[in-house]
Order: sequence, then C-alpha cells, then structure tokens
Amino acid sequence: MASLPRLHVDVDLAEGARIVLDRGQSHYLLTVMRRSAGDEVRVFNGRDGEWRARVESGSKREARLSILDQHRVQHSSPDVELLFAPVKKARTDFIVEKAVELGAARLRPVLTERTITDRVRTDRLNALAREAAEQTERLDLAEVCEPVRLPALLEGWDDSRWLIFCDEAGDDAKAPWGGETGRASPMLDVLRRHQERLHLTPALRSRGGAESEISNAPGDSPWAILVGPEGGFTPRERVLLREQPFVLPVTLGPRILRADTAAAAALSLWQAVLGDWGALTNP
Repeated sequence: MASLPRLHVDVDLAEGARIVLDRGQSHYLLTVMRRSAGDEVRVFNGRDGEWRARVESGSKREARLSILDQHRVQHSSPDVELLFAPVKKARTDFIVEKAVELGAARLRPVLTERTITDRVRTDRLNALAREAAEQTERLDLAEVCEPVRLPALLEGWDDSRWLIFCDEAGDDAKAPWGGETGRASPMLDVLRRHQERLHLTPALRSRGGAESEISNAPGDSPWAILVGPEGGFTPRERVLLREQPFVLPVTLGPRILRADTAAAAALSLWQAVLGDWGALTNP
C-alpha cells in the first residue's frame, strides 16, 4: 500500500465520491508517476483520514478519481509549533520541509532584530509543507502562518502554551556569544524535568497537593519552539524573552548550530521526550 502514490486533496472524502484533480496533480500522477485508468492511488485531506482511490480517466489537463474505501482513520500530530526567523530561501525551505517531517503542527516565521529578510511567501511555503506531508505519510497538514514580529508575538501569546527559547548566548557582552555566564540549561534536561513533573501531577492531586504545583505542571498543554536568525537574538530580545513566565530558555549543546540545523535538532529532542516518537503507528 505504501508504494501507491499519495496526494492531498481539498475536498471531503467518502466511499463512492468522485474527485477531479487540478492540472498540477494530474500531471504528477499521470506523467511523473505514470499512472493510468484502473490504477490505484491514496488520497487524504487532513480531516477524513486516508482513502484508496482509483483512476477513472485521465488526460493532459485533468485526472478523475473515484474513492474506494478508507485505509487509515484520521489522527493529528502533537500540538507543537515551530517559530523560526526567516533565513535564506533554500534554508527556509529546509526548515519548513524538515519541520513537517518531524511532526510540527504549525510553523510561523518570526521577524527579529537580526532577521535578514522580512519577505516571506507563505503560499509557496504552504505548498512545500503540503508536499512534505504527502511524502511522509502524515494525515494532517502543517500550516505555515503569516510572519509576526517578536514583540507582537509575545504580547499576544496564550500563556497556556510553553515556549522553548533556543538561547545559545551568555550574558557577557564583551565575550564571543556572551561567554559562559548566564547560559541556559541543556534542552534535554529541561524537557526531562517537565516530563517528570507531568508524571507527578496525578500523585499531587491525590494527596491534595498545592494548586500552584498542579497548574505549573505541563500536562497536555500545547508547546512551541523558537529558533533565532543567523547571528542569534540580540541582548534586548534575550531579556524580553526571559522575562516571560511561559518561556523556557534552553541550549542545544556546546556548538553553535545554523538556524536550520537548530530547528531540526530542537524538534527532534521534543518529539523524543514529549512527542509521539514513542508511539509506533503503521502507515
């Protein structure tokens, strides 16, 4: 089944329904994948699970499919967002593609003081995210939201969502990357501490633990990860972020990572500790 071509379609899916693919998808299916009438494909819409379909007819301009039966029921990725400062085009594309592969629910470009560009084509990035979802067996789509400036992002933040701030700098303005003073804790340690607090929450409730202890445990709360631009965050931005009660500063290790590498590394750590990497599902 996994060898069948897989397409995202923006229509409701049900047994017996018929679909007309757009020109781009028709070209991909009929010309690139060399499918013809009678062949089977898989389709999903991010809402109704994944379905088997059959090519009813095809031409240079359009392919028509008929829906056969449901292959997988719908489920969603964990609620973790990736917030990233836009970088050069190819590396921004890499961030979006890998974030979708790694299971990010949403992606949002964040404009910081050192961001090298404020022009972001979210339509193109959403198309890239859709292609990555098709290739990686996801049943949901990761939305690429419109860019937002860092202060506005924090001002409108829902403080029920934890924000992991990938902070690779120290506090010494005279030392390269701020020296060693004021460095954040390793991300793996921070995530494990929160995982332990999550496991303790039922026990706290059963013993009548303090309400503040319970409410501060992560539970099933949503998460977000923020990675900065080339050159990192400015001292003013670091102070602004660290002042927020929902922000967890972390470091990704002893080496300074490129922005695209940092995004992939941080999402991988989160998925391994708090995400769905421990839950094996069959495509």
